[in-house]
Amino acid sequence: MALTSPKSVSEDLTPRKLMLHNESCFHFLSANVITVVERCMSSMQAGTQMIKLRGGSKGLVRFYYLDEHKSCIRWRPSRKNEKAKISIDSIQEVCEGKQSEIFQRYADGSFDPNCCFSIYYGDHMESLDLVSSSGEEARTWITGLKYLMAGISDEDSLAKRQRTRDQWLKQTFDEADKNGDGSLSINEVLQLMHKLNVNLPRQKVKQMFKEADTDDNQGMLGFDEFCTFYKMMSTRRDLYLLMLTYSNHKDYLDADDLRRFLENEQKMTNVTKEQCLEIISKFEPCPENKKEGALGIDGFTNYMRSPSGDIFNPEHYQVNQDMSYPLSHYFITSSHNTYLMGDQLMSQSRVDMYAWVLQSGCRCVEVDCWDGPDGEPIVHHGYTLTSKILFKDVIETINKYAFIKNEYPVILSIENHCSVIQQKKMAQYLTEILGDKLDLSSVHSDDSTRLPSPASLKGKILVKGKKLPANISDDAEEGEVSDEDSADEIDDDCKLMNGDASTNRKRVENIAKKKLDSLIKESKIRDCEDPNNFTVTTLPSSGKAGQKSDIKKNKLEDDAESGEDFSTNKRHSRTLMGSFSKRKKKGSKLKKATSLEEDEDDMDSQGNVARGSVHCTRINRQKKTMKLSRALSDLVKYTKSVGIHDVETEISSSWQVSSFSETKAHQILQQKPAQYLRFNQHQLSRIYPSSYRVDSSNYNPQPFWNAGCQLVALNYQSEGRMLQLNRAKFSANGNCGYVLKPNCMCQGVFNPNSEDPLPGQLKKQLILRIISGQQLPKPKDSMLGDRGEIIDPFVEVEVIGLPVDCFKEQTRVVDDNGFNPMWEETLVFTLHMPEIALIRFLVWDHDPIGRDFIGQRTIAFSSMMPGYRHVYLEGIEEASIFVHVAINDICGKVKQALGLKGLFLRNPKQASLDSHAAGQLHRKHSFSSHILRRTASAPTKSQKKKKGFPEIAFDTKDNSSEGASEDREAEAASQPRFEQEAESAPLSPAPRDGASGEVHGKGLKAV
Repeated sequence: MALTSPKSVSEDLTPRKLMLHNESCFHFLSANVITVVERCMSSMQAGTQMIKLRGGSKGLVRFYYLDEHKSCIRWRPSRKNEKAKISIDSIQEVCEGKQSEIFQRYADGSFDPNCCFSIYYGDHMESLDLVSSSGEEARTWITGLKYLMAGISDEDSLAKRQRTRDQWLKQTFDEADKNGDGSLSINEVLQLMHKLNVNLPRQKVKQMFKEADTDDNQGMLGFDEFCTFYKMMSTRRDLYLLMLTYSNHKDYLDADDLRRFLENEQKMTNVTKEQCLEIISKFEPCPENKKEGALGIDGFTNYMRSPSGDIFNPEHYQVNQDMSYPLSHYFITSSHNTYLMGDQLMSQSRVDMYAWVLQSGCRCVEVDCWDGPDGEPIVHHGYTLTSKILFKDVIETINKYAFIKNEYPVILSIENHCSVIQQKKMAQYLTEILGDKLDLSSVHSDDSTRLPSPASLKGKILVKGKKLPANISDDAEEGEVSDEDSADEIDDDCKLMNGDASTNRKRVENIAKKKLDSLIKESKIRDCEDPNNFTVTTLPSSGKAGQKSDIKKNKLEDDAESGEDFSTNKRHSRTLMGSFSKRKKKGSKLKKATSLEEDEDDMDSQGNVARGSVHCTRINRQKKTMKLSRALSDLVKYTKSVGIHDVETEISSSWQVSSFSETKAHQILQQKPAQYLRFNQHQLSRIYPSSYRVDSSNYNPQPFWNAGCQLVALNYQSEGRMLQLNRAKFSANGNCGYVLKPNCMCQGVFNPNSEDPLPGQLKKQLILRIISGQQLPKPKDSMLGDRGEIIDPFVEVEVIGLPVDCFKEQTRVVDDNGFNPMWEETLVFTLHMPEIALIRFLVWDHDPIGRDFIGQRTIAFSSMMPGYRHVYLEGIEEASIFVHVAINDICGKVKQALGLKGLFLRNPKQASLDSHAAGQLHRKHSFSSHILRRTASAPTKSQKKKKGFPEIAFDTKDNSSEGASEDREAEAASQPRFEQEAESAPLSPAPRDGASGEVHGKGLKAV
């Protein structure tokens, strides 16, 4: 849909409509439409009785209504009480009619399609399937919800943030107003402070309460007075001091002050006075200040909290890289077994997953095709109890959703297990449904040693599959091809040989349950990352009682960091996986694999010994062939599936894709890393999860990106750390599914596992000052809920990239403050190849027996903006940490520093002095120093109050700190505050030179 400029819209408005336009700010709606929408809102808020359909035969009659703030859908009755709601912001799509899988379970004629609609919401695209009493009621809800969704997605970002905050304040006020009299007493305010994680002195709260209480109803705060009280309470010390630094201690910034701040701190260039006045006009709430061209503390806070103050580069919300290079020069976001909603053995298959995955930016989806009844090919995970869907429905869904969000090519990875007859049916559906999307005649790329570019393939779908050899006659309608090039993604001892049985399903399900337990207990895979050791590792024996507590502890930490909500996961798979998730054990510590010489077959055969409860016959892996239809073969051009080549062998054609299991790819990466990188310069490689990941867990994609592998396929249904890394990776180029590799990965060779991968090149030094936090919530699964203790937060920052660059640092703990904790600490990292590095911010709640996960944000290094920035935690409204980002070029022998603690400096001279001392941080810290790092508030008592945030000047000369890593290990060993994670072992690289190669796209420039 073409966007109309505001000018042309205004020209079409009559005087009456123009007045309405000015009052409502909805410039895209006519007066009649506004009337309709208001009628929808009124009807939805009044409520409607509807039937909620479930998987079983019975539906539930519930009363659904839109809450007074128009922020969420609620229903009653419900055992969830106040938690029975769906946020409007979480709604992904509203579908009319009987389109969802739940509706398909009911016989035709069960419901009038005009009365049916589905609401898809949340990260996992859960569906709420409703049947209203009339078509008019259904249309009212569909229209109203789509209006609310459009309003949220199209309105100005500042207005959205302000609206969200206003709604949150009103909702908070209403919840605190226990007796419903429209005002809050001092006791209600004190209770609210505790709920908001604010630990201010009681006397301070009473003083601010008294100042805000200005009306005749003394001793009570109305809503407007509460907003004034909240404003006094939330004025941020860090931003106020920063403003004073650039305003010469005035209470506002004028245009010249603001320009100096933007140029000196935010590293903006060519800032004009007119631009500064525009910022003041947009963000300053006080009319008097606007008139005088002054930005007060509220306006400055609004500006710094807006997208202009976000750490993410706003240019990266759009495609910003050169898209004219061959496909092999790009990382391509990829999905494994796209159709599955849950585990690999018993979960549902749904066409909705293709719609969700494609709209989230994925550009390579997988379709496992098998012979189905009535001559119709089906899609499911073979030899399992996963449900089956029609191949035709999958292709129709892909055709509908492939290019809604972006136009860059989609790769359709076909795993073909069908007979020739049904292969012809597949080819027929592909040709008829996809049509011109398969036509590659306009793509001018006849050189088989070079793949076409994403730009030249816009709007096209590439079929990845087997292809008949050239020596077969053109007249032959079929031929034999090797079946060895098929990515057999479920191994023989993971198969349920009688998985298609329908007569005794319960017995087959029991076999599957036993197999799940057996495979997990003896699994050789952990969904856990060790920055030192990117290898597949072995679980310790589950029979060692001494390890039980450690296993449980590590499982809790891994699950916490992933941010997974297991109650949600249960809704996406059968109850088996819910109980399985609780029983799953993880090892207490990752161990370095002594050898990866054995291939995946050897690893699999080891697991067969102890599986007495399930009898599965091994199929000898001899050379296998299969019949391939000419019609299906002819649809494959640039993405021919081939057997695994020796990565050292020169390839004759780039128009092919080799698939590797994660285990095989790890083996190659360990043994021939440089050769693997060269191999990936010319053709595509696809990595898929080990067959042992029956719980649909994900491996760490970073080591494969380090080797230049393009198609690193992940299980999109399993939210957690690995998908967060994947999202961060592909957000750097407008989330279009393609990210350009660094130049040095596309030409020349280096060893990504080396301690000095690019000798002679400049490195980058990332200096992060972690200043403060804002509105940090209690941990999601806090056992004590709102009545629990106020959190004791700390921040951990992790660099994820080449093995030599992987490193973690953390701040001290701030006691009893989740509302506005102050850390004021500096962390320093060295990066040899920043172009492929990800920076991960994690916020934890310290606990005497461990730590609880609060939230995270992961961002590509190339997407980071310099200066003072807010890091908003993913999926948590308003929660953020405030940081300062600086980047320097460095050379010489450098080791990762321990982190520069507490350098919240007052003047450049002290900065130079302290930065010199930073080079001496290899000295050991005493136990008492660890205790002292934990403080009740920030800054520490030993620090004087500062009035500004001047830049820290670091000496970037050769500051080699010998022995730093050894001492950090000693520090970690004596650390009294935190549990040591398996993946947190520090690197100990030798002194090194080197740097990253040039990146093709736009990125963060060194300052």
